[in-house]
Amino acid sequence: MIFHIGDLVTRKSYQHDVVFKILNIKGEVAYLKGVQVRLYADAPLEDLELYIEEDRAIDEDEVLIDEDLTRGDFFYLPGKVLHIDADGDYLERCMKFYKKNRVMAVGKKIEESEVPKRIKSLLLDYQPDIVIITGHDAYYPKKGGIGDIKNYRNTEYFVKAVKEARKVEKSHEKLVIIAGACQSNYEELICAGANFASSPKRINIHALDPAIIATVLAMSERNKEIDLVSLLEKTKYGANGMGGIISNGMMYVGFPR
Repeated sequence: MIFHIGDLVTRKSYQHDVVFKILNIKGEVAYLKGVQVRLYADAPLEDLELYIEEDRAIDEDEVLIDEDLTRGDFFYLPGKVLHIDADGDYLERCMKFYKKNRVMAVGKKIEESEVPKRIKSLLLDYQPDIVIITGHDAYYPKKGGIGDIKNYRNTEYFVKAVKEARKVEKSHEKLVIIAGACQSNYEELICAGANFASSPKRINIHALDPAIIATVLAMSERNKEIDLVSLLEKTKYGANGMGGIISNGMMYVGFPR
């Protein structure tokens, strides 16, 4: 079978579990990026199979976060989101997701290593209620233990960015931070000051997982505590992929309209 850059494929050796886009082909090896999952990989061409969208739909971006707002005589001011993402494709999908769910969001494509240097000015410029710091990551077990952030692709930058953000706003109630990507060091991110982070079980996460959490928080009332377990269950892999601390919503409710 002949493959081309841009084709959607799955891997036979992984039972077709993830849909990838081919980014490049060198010799008999294809370099891949997950369509839904924040994952880079490579595979022999002989291991690939073309993905037929008509047979197996992959677009999950139509899902709406239904917080059942009863309009009546009240008005609502959802929380504002600043979404920082190193991957432009995933950022675009997340921004479409916010728009469909009527969440005010600003998106910035910034490489993981640059975020710690820029996070302070971005927070001061946009004054968000919720900030997402994500992109790509990976745990490399051959380098050493799971607890050392030196053994991760980008966790170190995510941790530094969270710490810099907490210098701007220390309160977890005033600024919600959602940080990490596939296989990130969850414990280090929470200790650094994140409200929510990936990945408790060091697994891959869906491209929309951080945006789903941000949207629920943005559309939930400030005086109401979020059901943490139910919130995590809204993400693709639940508490295996994302975890965090009990938080309140970030939406103001006013009267009259």
